Amino acid sequence: MEFKDRLRNILAIKDSPHRLAVAFAAGVFIGMSPLFGLHTILGLIAAWVFGLNRIVTITGVYITNPWTIVPIYTFSTYIGAKCLGIKQILSEIDWAHITFSSFAHELEPLLMPFVFGSLLIGFISAVISYFIIYHVVEKARSNVK
Repeated sequence: MEFKDRLRNILAIKDSPHRLAVAFAAGVFIGMSPLFGLHTILGLIAAWVFGLNRIVTITGVYITNPWTIVPIYTFSTYIGAKCLGIKQILSEIDWAHITFSSFAHELEPLLMPFVFGSLLIGFISAVISYFIIYHVVEKARSNVK
């Protein structure tokens, strides 16, 4: 299902624009969180705990997908490093003699910038998406009346 179709489905849901926008924004935040692989289940749990619409929340979660995850996480790590004042994140990697444990060790300096940047970008994206969805739902519903 394309994003346009999902948006059309969201507009048909009988809920207030505020609640729909909150559900979508929560999904966006979760989708951009550093907990890769747990986004869907966390979206469902958040929808259940906070009484949000599951379809709308999961639509927000799926902002990140196989096509968008690499640019989003790369940008988030970059922003996290800039905000934390880290100049150089990675040292030169000796690809000829790399092992899994040495690779994991080389990536260790990325952890804090990744987590911080993902949460920051997720929060900012959630706030922006709240206002976008709220406005779109309000406008679409006022055009129908």
